[in-house]
Amino acid sequence: MSRRKRNDSKVDALRASRTLNPHPEAVIDEVFVSEDFFDARDVVQVKYEMLRRVNEEGASVSSAAAAFGLSRQSFYQAAAAIQAGGLPALVPAKPGPRGAHKLTGEVLDHLRSLLTADPALRPAQLAESVLQRFGLRVHPRSIERALKRDQEPHRSPKRP
Repeated sequence: MSRRKRNDSKVDALRASRTLNPHPEAVIDEVFVSEDFFDARDVVQVKYEMLRRVNEEGASVSSAAAAFGLSRQSFYQAAAAIQAGGLPALVPAKPGPRGAHKLTGEVLDHLRSLLTADPALRPAQLAESVLQRFGLRVHPRSIERALKRDQEPHRSPKRP
């Protein structure tokens, strides 16, 4: 039985942690081909080994990137990520927008002024006002969350 069939649970775990390599077949490095310990399906392991090959063994960025099925740009991004945040920084970020991208400062100022004039306004009414004034469709719950975040005291970021 092949390793791929035997480890379907590993594929599921890698997918759940966003570390499943979308192109494991592109990894042609000898250790990934010949040794069971190395798994080309694990993108964190692939990137780490690519970085190690360049930094510890002196391989060129181009040859290492090609052997590990990645681009030179991927190498430099991985190098910056690991320098900034260590090994956990190699885990790909969650997809999708970060934060309330429609609720800009200008939109929040508008919402605050509406609420100052009439504190009884409901989130659905505020959403309608945002649509009319800015042409943006914003869910009422998003407005609630943004206003709640806006009222919280701003804290300093945690230091490592």
